[in-house]
Amino acid sequence: MFGIIRPCRHRLSENLRTEWMAHLCGLCLALRGDHGQFARIATNYDGLVISVLVEAQAGRSDSRRRTAGPCPLRGMRTASVAQGEGARLAATVSLVLASAKMRDHVADGDGALARRPVAAAARRVAGRWDRAGARSGAEIGFDTDVLLDAVGRQAGIESGAGVGTSLLTVTEPTETATAAAFGHTAILAGRPENQAPLEEAGRLFGRLAHLLDAVEDMAEDAETGAWNPIAATGTDLAEVRRLCDDAVHGVRLALRDTTFASKGSGKLAHVLLAHELPRAVDRAFGATGCAHTGHGAQAAQAAEASQGAPPPQSPWINPPGGPGGAPPEPPNRRGRGLIAGCAVWTGLFCTCQVCCRNPYGDPWTGQPREGLCYKCDDCCDCCDCCNCCGGGDGGGGGCCDGCDCGCDCGC
Repeated sequence: MFGIIRPCRHRLSENLRTEWMAHLCGLCLALRGDHGQFARIATNYDGLVISVLVEAQAGRSDSRRRTAGPCPLRGMRTASVAQGEGARLAATVSLVLASAKMRDHVADGDGALARRPVAAAARRVAGRWDRAGARSGAEIGFDTDVLLDAVGRQAGIESGAGVGTSLLTVTEPTETATAAAFGHTAILAGRPENQAPLEEAGRLFGRLAHLLDAVEDMAEDAETGAWNPIAATGTDLAEVRRLCDDAVHGVRLALRDTTFASKGSGKLAHVLLAHELPRAVDRAFGATGCAHTGHGAQAAQAAEASQGAPPPQSPWINPPGGPGGAPPEPPNRRGRGLIAGCAVWTGLFCTCQVCCRNPYGDPWTGQPREGLCYKCDDCCDCCDCCNCCGGGDGGGGGCCDGCDCGCDCGC
């Protein structure tokens, strides 16, 4: 998984967590359905925003959901997942941009890609993904040439960039590609009036993705000698931060001009783009601390506020019982012998439940254990804004007049 939007489980209500997972799983399954099992490695957190935007504009319907079979990343539970043109567009864009990322790693000689046989194989995979993305894009009316053109221009722009070159010159191809993807969501949803504001939101989103990736890679790039746009252009980090903050503000303004199917249908899109983007900026610049892992007064306040509340669920899996609300299976409390325990442990490990299910029953004691992926590395202070955008009522809620979360996006 990769991407700049990585919402902490503590900041999403139960309904929004379920919706977020539905689009993430829908993207993964669309990649598998259109392009094969191996293409699922292109699943990323940012790509699902495209699926979210299509559904937010078109409205939720049964035709946009289907029940997927058990998956290790959902603790071997079934789930309702997104399907249709939104998921397919997200898969197409993710696949083509993943092929570009792969070529970038080949050019930089990263890791095993420094070896010629591995690099040659990676280039063949990237070429195959480009062609596959073009076919699936054509089926939903999206021309991937704009993405491929942007990728092709990026190398030339980087080679000509030097001290004094504007960072926005370097980020322009990424901005163009994401603007086209965001804008096409309006076409698929039958809301052409949204195309211009969503293209603007996509352009600024692409700028953020490019800049934040550069900020996070600065130390590693300096150590390995890889090209980094911030170092190459000699841009001060304060200026980079200003560009990022301006882009966040611009995305919020663009969302104000976007018409969604209903007030509630745009809730997840609003949370991801208006609330999580500024947190992504803070995270990249090291300006956040997790309020849930014991950091000083903030942790104490968070613990006090959450007294009596049920334990939060991992964003990797659906809440216990899944979308249907069935009660979770009780853990096995009976002790097991060495051989039986090893057999159960092997089964849990091979189905990834040791990593991704929360909780899973200890193979020997039956006590509930925390999955390895159940941690809050990326979370910062919770948005505690008077049930704004479904944050506090547990059932989706709604924006209220007294929101004091500091968001200037008209929530």
